[in-house]
Amino acid sequence: MKKIITLIALCQLIIGNVYSQNDKYQIKSPDKRLVMELELEQPQGRLAYTVNFKGKPVLLKSKFSITCNNKAWESKLSIKLAAQRSQDTIWKPVYGERALVTDKYNETTFDLRKEDDKEIAISLTVRAYDQGMAFRYNFTETSKIYGLPPFQITDETTEFVFEENTKAWHTLRAQTLHTLLPLKNWPSESDRPLVLQLSNGLYTALMEAQMTNYARTKFKLSPEKSNTIVGSMYGYVDELPPFSTPWRVIMVANDPGELLQNNDLVLNLNKPCEIGNTAWIRPGKAMRELSLSTEGAKKTIDFCVKHHIQYLDLTFWNGDDLTYNATKPDIPKWRSTKPYDMFEIIRYAKANGVGVWLYVNQRPLTLQLDSLLPLYQKWGISGIKFGFVHVGSHRWTVWLHEAIQKCAKYEIMADVHDEYRPTGFSRTYPNLLTQEGVRGNEEYPDADNNATLPFTRYLAGPADYTFCYYSRRDLIGSGGNTNRYIKTTSAHQLALPLVYYSPLQYLFWYDIPGSYRGEPEIELWDYMPTVWDDTKVLQGEIGKYVSIARKSKENWFIGTITNTEAREMELSFSFLNKNKQYEATIYADDESVATRTHVGISKLKIDWKSKLKISLNPSVGQAVWIKPIAGN
Repeated sequence: MKKIITLIALCQLIIGNVYSQNDKYQIKSPDKRLVMELELEQPQGRLAYTVNFKGKPVLLKSKFSITCNNKAWESKLSIKLAAQRSQDTIWKPVYGERALVTDKYNETTFDLRKEDDKEIAISLTVRAYDQGMAFRYNFTETSKIYGLPPFQITDETTEFVFEENTKAWHTLRAQTLHTLLPLKNWPSESDRPLVLQLSNGLYTALMEAQMTNYARTKFKLSPEKSNTIVGSMYGYVDELPPFSTPWRVIMVANDPGELLQNNDLVLNLNKPCEIGNTAWIRPGKAMRELSLSTEGAKKTIDFCVKHHIQYLDLTFWNGDDLTYNATKPDIPKWRSTKPYDMFEIIRYAKANGVGVWLYVNQRPLTLQLDSLLPLYQKWGISGIKFGFVHVGSHRWTVWLHEAIQKCAKYEIMADVHDEYRPTGFSRTYPNLLTQEGVRGNEEYPDADNNATLPFTRYLAGPADYTFCYYSRRDLIGSGGNTNRYIKTTSAHQLALPLVYYSPLQYLFWYDIPGSYRGEPEIELWDYMPTVWDDTKVLQGEIGKYVSIARKSKENWFIGTITNTEAREMELSFSFLNKNKQYEATIYADDESVATRTHVGISKLKIDWKSKLKISLNPSVGQAVWIKPIAGN
């Protein structure tokens, strides 16, 4: 009997959360529902993996592959379990969609060698969360396999092999439409996150996290295998060891709402906050100034004060024209012949408790950032909106994240516009409040787009969507283009800042203070916060509809939108405190309302057992503000 047990022990081994048998290893999530199995296939020494969720296949056998200094790490390998650990902690973000974040996982690192080489040159780390799997490659000290540093990564073509009939929400770039396509005949690579619907009913999202010192990786179809996706690097990466690649993330869920509910996974895969004092980081709402005059800026500041908007944004300042000397800075030029007194605007804003954000283009940021930041701090600027930034390459990825770190040194917040999409860096440097990387109102999307974004783009993190209300057209640049108009209703726009999370929310994007004529529903935006104590995805289907509830102190806010189809829905309030009674104020499209926005307001008493049936016409929305009734 003792001999038999010994033989069995030689064939299989269970260490902590890793099950090993011959050349196979199983890594399980803490709840054991999600399993990744690694296998070293012989005789080619090819490292492959599969992923299963509750016994259902997520990924079929897929190969690991990364090319460093022209050597592809995908075959002729040996593997050895090197280290493992588990973590179960709760951390408090500076701000977020919830006040506390759970970070719970099992982690295993494997050493990899090429053939009979005795030196370890590369390792693979796998983290198993209940919400998904993540892995990355780690490069250690120089070995004869590579030659002299720097190491050059030219390809990272790890496979993601799916069952037949899998479909993906493909999008070419950060600001293009999503299209549901099978895994064949794609018109191009797809940006990330890439969300897929599996034939067995599961949903998965392929993402990257902690992409701060690397090249952006999108996804493309394998030219060699059907139903197979591989990474598509923007360009090569030159780096000195030791270093690690970004995390490759495979989120898995039963439904799209669960994917969105679990989007803290991206933050958990980043380093904790590295800013000591964060009191100066203040999320809030912003309104941009459109008149290009000092008088107009003051009117906008007055509007901000009246409507509890924390920031004035000077978007139309031409940062390219900035010239100054160290002792007597000149006033920047503006795209206007009207007088624009920067210092008077800043003085007036500060006197009224309103902060100022400046839009600055890539050129001055690149050439003058180290001089601009102390100047902006001296002026009292709250934040910079980075414009027309270069994204994708290793060089510009490093530049951008180092620029945000420099902003933190001078207590300046940041908002990155254009093609940049987040990978969780705002956990490490929370002065990066938000970023664009979204098909927002500047692209005049329809309601189908808006109902798709929560389950795709917003898995990666907050987005600066730019919400509109009164003006249905871009008054600045429409040029007679009849397609440049807002294609959703006022109530739809009213609900969007509750559906879409961003610590910095731009409101009234195409409006001026004179646009407001006392419409009562604006009270929702007046008192709506931009960061939350809790968030719950109540229901939703990609591209069709979504309803999200967010909590701030004792109040709850619910945003609901539908796509270009009419819809009947029922909201449940089961998330409310069972011992309290509440008053719900409902803001909804109502053509019978005489105002030009046609938004009706109604009130009713509710508790946790209440239900609310709603009927939505195409492209409309609804917002609900829930307050506890005093004395209960």
